[in-house]
Amino acid sequence: MLQKGDKAPDFKLESTEVKVVSLKDFKGKNVVLYFYPKDNTPGCTTEACSFRDNIDAFSEKDTVILGVSPDKIASHHKFIDKQGLNFPLLSDPEHVAAEAYGAWGEKSMFGKKYMGIIRSTFVIDKTGKIVEAFYKVKVKGHTEEVLANLV
Repeated sequence: MLQKGDKAPDFKLESTEVKVVSLKDFKGKNVVLYFYPKDNTPGCTTEACSFRDNIDAFSEKDTVILGVSPDKIASHHKFIDKQGLNFPLLSDPEHVAAEAYGAWGEKSMFGKKYMGIIRSTFVIDKTGKIVEAFYKVKVKGHTEEVLANLV
């Protein structure tokens, strides 16, 4: 698990805005990198819409939002269109970035264990250092918690 002060792992992922992006592309800006399990599901929609609704507050703090899930870009485009999202979504089907950030692991539902995305958010400063790492995120109130960690 990553901690405050750690260097944020770089990644190269397909984006809904351009072909492929990496963390390096956002050097000089703060980044909120959040991992979520699946497009158009209740918790993920609530989380994405909360970031959407607070985009101006993030912009004022020179911060970009990047959402990451294993879903394909086509699914991400449908999610963006349906919810009016105003930030890019990244596709991590091989969960390479999720593993690098500790956001991939064993989960349990109805007594069945499986591997999947652990809802996690990382606040990364303009130099690429982790300002805060949130694991096993509870959606309600999370956006405000993230904003409070931005300088």
